[in-house]
Amino acid sequence: MRFLVGLILGLLIFPIAAMVYFHMGHPPVAVADEPFTLERQIVRVPLHARIDSEKPAQAPISPSETNHLIGAHLYRQQCAACHGLYGRPSSFGEHMYPKAPQLWQPHGAGAVGVSDDPVGETFWKIKNGIRLTGMPAFDQQLNDTQKWQLTILLAGADKPLPTGVLDLLKQPIDFDPTGQTFIPAPDAK
Repeated sequence: MRFLVGLILGLLIFPIAAMVYFHMGHPPVAVADEPFTLERQIVRVPLHARIDSEKPAQAPISPSETNHLIGAHLYRQQCAACHGLYGRPSSFGEHMYPKAPQLWQPHGAGAVGVSDDPVGETFWKIKNGIRLTGMPAFDQQLNDTQKWQLTILLAGADKPLPTGVLDLLKQPIDFDPTGQTFIPAPDAK
């Protein structure tokens, strides 16, 4: 009988302690907070298992100049703010948690961005997004051809790109084409 009472109390203590922990505001929820113990592993394992089971094996379109150019336009519109441009890292992607990968910077053994990932994996991430990372799902914003054009562009980031594509990826993003300077309102106190 004592064992049964101890077992029941033991099973109740952990969920109650977790609820108190979460309701008291102690979990790391701010970007600058240290991650939970094993947080990356807990998220990474199921993410990669799902991607591996659902990713397409190959791209249905080829890496042509047209597909690269359309991909570059889509990239500038949808991705560059977080993931940066060629030679221009994002000013706030570094301050996200986890940090948004800079897709035009080399890493590892000559890979650039996600050029060393299988194309199906990149397509899956563009289509579905990744929870708890800031990576949105583009399944409703882009059609499959557009998602593949982005994927092919990123897969070729470590290879020479057509001049027009590279020029487009080097141009800064102009969020205010009027050129007017924003003057903040004085603090209202």
